[in-house]
Amino acid sequence: MEETYLLNVEGVKKKILTGGRGELPKLQDGSKFTFHFQTLKDDFERTVIDDSREAGMPMEIIVGKMFKLEIWETLLSSMRIGEVAEFWCDTIHTGMYALVSRGMRRIAEGRDPLEGQKHRCGMGNMFDYHSTGYDDLDELQRTPQPLIFIMELFRVEDPSAYKRDTWAMNKEEKLAAVPVLHSEGNRLVLRREFAQAAAKYQEAVICLRNLQAKEKPWEDGWLKLESLVTPLVLNYCQCQLELGEYYEVLEHTTELLQKHNDNAKAYFKRAKAHAAVWNEREAREDFQRVAHLDPSMAAAVKKELKQLGERMRKKHVEDRKRYQGLFQSSQGL
Repeated sequence: MEETYLLNVEGVKKKILTGGRGELPKLQDGSKFTFHFQTLKDDFERTVIDDSREAGMPMEIIVGKMFKLEIWETLLSSMRIGEVAEFWCDTIHTGMYALVSRGMRRIAEGRDPLEGQKHRCGMGNMFDYHSTGYDDLDELQRTPQPLIFIMELFRVEDPSAYKRDTWAMNKEEKLAAVPVLHSEGNRLVLRREFAQAAAKYQEAVICLRNLQAKEKPWEDGWLKLESLVTPLVLNYCQCQLELGEYYEVLEHTTELLQKHNDNAKAYFKRAKAHAAVWNEREAREDFQRVAHLDPSMAAAVKKELKQLGERMRKKHVEDRKRYQGLFQSSQGL
């Protein structure tokens, strides 16, 4: 097909190369496009800049999630499933392509897409171009130009049809995901799959922390979210205790206690972590706080203190033997 269409968007022309099937997909925020693309210069040779097939993976973008190259959402919205189309886009739509391409290339290379990125204010960046690390993309940054995109649309999925990463969820979806993740974590704990359970609890905490960032600290909305965060952090710490990640437990429980200094469970988990890394004084102090804050845990504290005393005595005996051996060896020299 050679007919060229205008999409009622300034600076865009479309040419259908292979017709698609069915009607135009019905889109909503959170819908996901999966497609392959080629990016070409608008020159005599039609120089290829990027080709997702060569990179070995199709591209995915999610509707309404502020993809840096906004025009792509418009282009894909005009396509049917299975359609292959060529789009000519003027410079007003292609200014961000070099940065988008840089990130995609780094991902394909197994590298961090933000590696080496300098954090500078937007005003500074207006007057100072930094190298992308790719000569052809540096050229595009210096001399913005029209580009040609050839796209093949494979599928469009509704938000409910695929498991979305939490960053792609709105507020209501994040709140709905938290109890599901909490339940999945609990189920994995029962199966003693502690690393997988910790990942579920951590994902739920990230959802809530993202929502908290939009609330004023210590006001009602923030406090309500914090009440959901606390048990998840404690469950996460319990998994880390089981995995032997004691210093991580110390970090997270200490952070929690800076906000909630009356949380007996947090003191208990921190005490166990202190005990595991031979911080006897700190462990005893935390265990004593637990017994003071929650008398119902006194029996558990007594048991832990007894075990701590036995471990410390055994360690002192072993240390003495080790030092005596070193002393005798040094005298024999």
